[in-house]
Amino acid sequence: MRKITGRERRHKKIRKKISGTADRPRMVIHRSPKNLHVQLVDDMAHKTLVSVSTSNPDVRTQIAYGGNVKAASSLGAIFAKKSREKGITRVVFDRSGYMYHGRIKALAEAAIKEGITFKKEKGVHKLDGAKD
Repeated sequence: MRKITGRERRHKKIRKKISGTADRPRMVIHRSPKNLHVQLVDDMAHKTLVSVSTSNPDVRTQIAYGGNVKAASSLGAIFAKKSREKGITRVVFDRSGYMYHGRIKALAEAAIKEGITFKKEKGVHKLDGAKD
């Protein structure tokens, strides 16, 4: 049996309070040392609607290295563009237990700047400037 890390504990706590629907899917972030992965998930239908990563070949042409703030902000803009192409502009933000700073913050703010609206959840993560 392994010990649960602080991030995993925070992630479980957040996931108890939020879920994605077809109208407002859950925007999930996974961070690794070299890459970032973002998905839109409809939890009711158990479907992934949009998926973008810094390790994708089409994103790699625009980003030299995927593990920095510059790459995160570029990925946020690309993600917002793909989401809008699918007709999705409103999401529930799931930061997966990561602190809201650095790459996570850059990605989220780039998505907001490109037209994605985040839902404010009571007791969970709140963004300045988010509308609902």
